[in-house]
Amino acid sequence: MAIASDFTLGKVDVALTPQARFAEFLQTRGKRITRQRQMIVEHVSSHHEHFDADQLLADLRKTPDGARASRPTVYRTLTEMVDAGLLKKMVLGGRAVYEHDYGYPQHDHLYCTTCHKLIEFSSDDLLRIRDAVAAKHQFRAQSHRLIVSGICADCRSTRSKSRHQDRV
Repeated sequence: MAIASDFTLGKVDVALTPQARFAEFLQTRGKRITRQRQMIVEHVSSHHEHFDADQLLADLRKTPDGARASRPTVYRTLTEMVDAGLLKKMVLGGRAVYEHDYGYPQHDHLYCTTCHKLIEFSSDDLLRIRDAVAAKHQFRAQSHRLIVSGICADCRSTRSKSRHQDRV
């Protein structure tokens, strides 16, 4: 079996903007979209990096409106965004890391345990294996999460350079 060499993420069309979806989610729970919540959702949806709550808070505090963002509001809003299906939460190296979910295709990650870099990839071959295993067990797979832990090329090259210097 030939393995595909293109592991890039595709696109997913969505009916609502992340902001509209979040407002709809809050409304169904009897909550209102405060200025702080709106600012957090706008900031998160305009950046596609993996982040933790402390990074988000630091980024928000660099903006004029973000200086008023409180730590509890950031944590609470992140939890609501996960519940709304806008974000996924992963615990890596003991810290909670968030990524976009709404409007992004199923994908997996390579995680460097040295520098904590996350590399996203998508593989049709992996989906075929998942679905074949599920079918064998009469199971209907809806999604999955795969995080392969290891050491990235940058950290391996830094490590080998430092070992070489130790020998001199």
